[in-house]
Amino acid sequence: MDLIIEGLRKAFLLIISLDAGLMGIVLLSLRVSLTALLIGTALGVPTGALICLKEKFPLRHFALNILNTAMGLPPVVVGLFLYLLLSRRGPLGALGLLYTASAMIIAQSILAFPIVSSLSYAAISAVPPIIRQAAMTLGAAPFQTTIAIIKEARYAILAAVMAAFGRLSAEVGAVLIVGGNIAGRTRVITSAIVLETDKGDFSEAIALGVVLLSISLCVNIALYFFSRRGHTKGYLWA
Repeated sequence: MDLIIEGLRKAFLLIISLDAGLMGIVLLSLRVSLTALLIGTALGVPTGALICLKEKFPLRHFALNILNTAMGLPPVVVGLFLYLLLSRRGPLGALGLLYTASAMIIAQSILAFPIVSSLSYAAISAVPPIIRQAAMTLGAAPFQTTIAIIKEARYAILAAVMAAFGRLSAEVGAVLIVGGNIAGRTRVITSAIVLETDKGDFSEAIALGVVLLSISLCVNIALYFFSRRGHTKGYLWA
C-alpha cells in the first residue's frame, strides 16, 4: 500500500510541475495519434461514403467484410508486417523509416482507417433516403448530393473519428515494434508505461497512466456528446 501511495504522490508532483520528460512523451503521443487520425479520417470517410452511396459499387459486401474484419486487427500483427516492410532487408528499407515517428504514424493510420471507414459507412447508411431525394429534386449534382448526405451524418461520423482516436491513444503493440521506444524520439505514453513499470519506476508510470486516463475521459465525453447530437437527429448512435 505504501508503494502505491508514494507512487501517486510522486506522480502528482510530476504532473503539476509539468516535468519536461513527461510532457515530451505526452506531446509526441498526441502528435503521432492525431496525425494518424487525420490520415485515417481523410481516407476512411470518403471510402465509407463511396461504398455506401455508389449504387453499383463492385463487391460491396466483400469490401464491408474486409473493413469490419480489419477493425479488429491486432496491433502487434500490424507492427510485425510493417517491421518486415521497413527493416533494412525489407522492400521499403531504403526509406529509413523504421524506429521513427513516421513509422508509428503509418502503423496507427492503418489501425484508424478501417474503424473510420466502417463506422462512417454505418453513419451514412442511417441517413433517411428522403435527404438524397430532396437534394436530387432541387437539382443538386451527384457530388453536392453526397456532401449533403455526409453533412446530415456529421455527428455520427465525428463519433466514429473519436472512437478511432480512443483506440489509437491506448495502442502499444504496433508503436513499440516499429518505433523501438527510443527516448526523445519514439517513446510515447503507452510504451513509456511499459518501460517504467519494468524498471520499477512506478511514479512516472502512474503519472503517464493518469494522463492517458484523462485523455480517454475527454474522448469518451466527446463521443457521448456527438452520439447524443446524432441521436437527436434520428441516427443510430445512442
